Amino acid sequence: MPPRIQEHAGARIAHVRKVRRLTQRELADLSHVSYSTLTKVEQGIMPASPSVIGALARALSVPVTELTGQPYLEELRQDQLDGLINPIREALNIYDLGPDPDVVPRPIEELEAHAEKLCAMVRATNIKQVAVDLPGLIHEATTTAHTNPVDRSWQLLASTYRTAYDVTTKLGFPDLCTVALDRMDWAAQRASDPVLGGMRQYLRALAYFRASDYKTGKRLINLGMSALEQAETGQVFDVLTGQLHLGAAVLAGRDKDRDAAEGHLGEAARIAERTGPAEKVHWLSFGPTNVGVHRVSVLAELDLYPEAVHEAQEVAIPEDWPPSRLAHHHAEVARAQMWTGRTDAAFKSLQMARKLAPQQTRYHPTVRETYAGLEAAKRRMPDTFGNFGAWLNV
Repeated sequence: MPPRIQEHAGARIAHVRKVRRLTQRELADLSHVSYSTLTKVEQGIMPASPSVIGALARALSVPVTELTGQPYLEELRQDQLDGLINPIREALNIYDLGPDPDVVPRPIEELEAHAEKLCAMVRATNIKQVAVDLPGLIHEATTTAHTNPVDRSWQLLASTYRTAYDVTTKLGFPDLCTVALDRMDWAAQRASDPVLGGMRQYLRALAYFRASDYKTGKRLINLGMSALEQAETGQVFDVLTGQLHLGAAVLAGRDKDRDAAEGHLGEAARIAERTGPAEKVHWLSFGPTNVGVHRVSVLAELDLYPEAVHEAQEVAIPEDWPPSRLAHHHAEVARAQMWTGRTDAAFKSLQMARKLAPQQTRYHPTVRETYAGLEAAKRRMPDTFGNFGAWLNV
């Protein structure tokens, strides 16, 4: 990895390009990223959009995280989060060892309540406390499932694995995110729960979306839809189906397929009219509001930044909407505002994301690239802009 002084993604791209012994022109041709864009990104004049980073990562045969710099280990150490990752890793690794004789689990009702509490804490962006509590809960749930292998026990265990996915994703550990999803599938199969199976495919599709493998992500969405065919109809079925359509929409947007993206958004909107706000159904935040913020995301993925900014102004956000989702939305809006030259508004959106979800925002690669783009215009930015950069450690 390049030295810390070369923090922006463009410097990392240049570093890997030189290791691969490619000229800028050769990499531009391989990646189908324009030569002008590549040179500006490498120089730090232009931020690298997610689609550009994805195209360059594929051309350079490296993970997207190598270009975004994740995980941000120095910041994790500063926040005392780095020491919380290995216990989660260890808890995920004992899934098939049977009951642990040293673990005396609480009654399943208490474990289910604890699992729900952690899901709520993730949505409230209290990631550190969730990371502290999660390994012990996984150990208890694992022993419970092996001691009393009924559907309810496996569903509980699958829920803890889903929370492990949430935490490791937000902190920038895609390897552990993948392990958590595999464990979730293992438990969901034993629970014979098609809803959990469909949700696992949705989360897995998002992992491939972040890795810029849109083709595989779309296939996983289709597998998730197929898994749900075995589920009972009703609100839970509708919410999962609608969320799969939202996942398909952002995948299509990143892949620059506007017609497909709008088709999926339209279907999700029709389902949301039927379900209404359903934020707590498997903690997916589904409903009309989520469809609206996904529409903003899709427009940004399509590089239609003025339209994304306009659409964001039309979305009515309820006061009690999950802070994690709202902070992510503000980060997306900031990116669109930055690309339309609204630097002051973009910085305010970043500040709002930080206020809502500081732990999540600090480890969000889009936030860092947006900040890098704003840095080029920092002469026009307020004094607090430098303080924000110091907080990000860039």
